[in-house]
Amino acid sequence: MQRMTKEEALHLIREGDLKELGKMATARKKELHPKGITTFVVDRNINYTNVCWVDCKFCAFYRHAKDDDAYVLTFDEIDEKIDELLEIGGTQILFQGGVHPKLKIEWYEDLVEHIHTKYPMITIHGFSAIEIDFIAKVSHISLDVTLPRLNDTGLSSIPGAGAEILSDRVRDIIAPKKIDSEVWIDIHRKAHKLGIKSTATMMYGTVETDEEIIEHFDMVRRLQDETGGFRAFIMWSFQGQNTQLMEEIPDIKKPSSNRYLRLLAVARLYLDNVRNIQSSWVTQGPYIGQMALLYGANDLGSTMMEENVVRSAGAGFRMAKEEMVRLIDDLDEIPAIRNTAYETLELFA
Repeated sequence: MQRMTKEEALHLIREGDLKELGKMATARKKELHPKGITTFVVDRNINYTNVCWVDCKFCAFYRHAKDDDAYVLTFDEIDEKIDELLEIGGTQILFQGGVHPKLKIEWYEDLVEHIHTKYPMITIHGFSAIEIDFIAKVSHISLDVTLPRLNDTGLSSIPGAGAEILSDRVRDIIAPKKIDSEVWIDIHRKAHKLGIKSTATMMYGTVETDEEIIEHFDMVRRLQDETGGFRAFIMWSFQGQNTQLMEEIPDIKKPSSNRYLRLLAVARLYLDNVRNIQSSWVTQGPYIGQMALLYGANDLGSTMMEENVVRSAGAGFRMAKEEMVRLIDDLDEIPAIRNTAYETLELFA
């Protein structure tokens, strides 16, 4: 099969008929997932701290250490959240925090080891590339030391958070303190080579161009060619409420549902080597989240027992397991609960 070129992707983003894009993306999805199974995971986001020094302009979640509502969760508080997750049959925790200026590698090792020992049935999917980069810096050790130490204590996979748009021009505007695009890619490369799988993400809808979106797709595709370490691609639109970026650039328009489905379909076609594409119902809502399954997505993501980051910026959607099953079933696809590795745990045939 001939691979889609950047020029072809640009043409589809700008000129492609939306219905035809859906048909093309669905055809590719069926090639990869011929059994018609659409999955989701029962998990919980645990934001272990909201303290962050990076000050991303698009983020409404972070606080500085001296703010009244700044926090770092205790291990007991984290355990309580995991106990609640286990009660509903959850299998994964997504650990993300702010980039705390004082927490060093030993704190993270103790946390991961504590959870991995007490809850061996729970998969730890945690710590974005920027968190890992700063853990290394504040601990005065290399990434080549940091990643194995976290892996040895029980870290199974890492989320793709912090990618935003893999364009340094865009990053310099929306998150000037954040790691460069190539650093993000290299941290995932190092993780993959250690056997730590990850996801790739994209947040669009700020100041990026169509060409920069395609370059983002291409960087993901090239690393996947090299390592095969990305389990999935997840894309969502910028949520601007309560953010500094909307104050600085108030004419940023909220991306339409049409734009989301269009980009999602092109992502499915361009990322021919990434098996799974997640729908972002958390930012798009359940209806467009369901529509995404007709535009290349084969996974509804997480039931999201707890989510605080995009909620801080105005996205307040929630979905129970039963509703996910219904949305998938309504499209005559087979709902299934999966684990972090995209292995089917339970079919609702």
